[in-house]
Amino acid sequence: MNTPHLPSFDEKKYVDSWLTDMDGVLVHEETALPGAVEFIDALKASGLPFTVLTNNSIYTPRDLRARLHASGLDIPEEAIWTSALATAEFLRSQRPGGSAYVLGEAGLTTALHDAGYIITERDPDYVVLGETRTYSFSAITRCIRLIERGARFIATNPDVSGPSPDGTLPATGSVAALITAATGRTPYYVGKPNPLMMRSALNRLDAHSETSVMIGDRMDTDMISGLEAGMRTILVLSGSTPADKVDSFPFTPTRVHNSIEDVVPLVAQFARPKAERPASLTERARKSAKADTPTDADA
Repeated sequence: MNTPHLPSFDEKKYVDSWLTDMDGVLVHEETALPGAVEFIDALKASGLPFTVLTNNSIYTPRDLRARLHASGLDIPEEAIWTSALATAEFLRSQRPGGSAYVLGEAGLTTALHDAGYIITERDPDYVVLGETRTYSFSAITRCIRLIERGARFIATNPDVSGPSPDGTLPATGSVAALITAATGRTPYYVGKPNPLMMRSALNRLDAHSETSVMIGDRMDTDMISGLEAGMRTILVLSGSTPADKVDSFPFTPTRVHNSIEDVVPLVAQFARPKAERPASLTERARKSAKADTPTDADA
């Protein structure tokens, strides 16, 4: 892996935009983690643009906003970027107005529809695999046969498993491996750790990697995608990566903290003084932070 030299926070003072993972950083299942509310409040108070990233392709940003609000986190739809949205944007750039057979939930199908894609079982350009709680043998068989007939194989993210209150659940990567074993075709994964997802999020903010920070709890997705996108990175130990595993990876985050609670003071500490901010940065922050209180229908 070739990564650029990443300056420390001391070598490059200002942070103009923040990207953060969701699960394991801000929330665990349906509960906000300590410091998460204060972190979002600090971002809003700073007047800096921010985005919450997730490899979860099940839910739409509207759904996720309502779920986060129920946990006590007030985050606008515009500040949520999912692997489903990144996948839809990628496909629109590759083949505008294309078609896809989709194995996934509303978060993925809605994103593809909004990108101008037709969802079909008849000679699709792509088979797009996302996360769902209802994988079926017949749907997986359909994916295999369409790929054998020439459909290109795309998957939202490579995560092989995910947590649940009852234990581990198989995720997109596990089902992709099954399809690969049957077809000999490996999917192109759009979500983390592909830096493409990070760059698409940065583009939405009109932000620059050298003045942006990525926060996450996984070394194998969050940290590597931030590094390869040229960003400074913060690993929090409140999720998937325990402290004793950090040194086993051949790359290191810029900083390591116990939880998002420790990151809260960094927002103000490394914020560019408002008097020195270009007008474009102020406008990006306004768009990033705008939010109406979710209605009962949202929840």
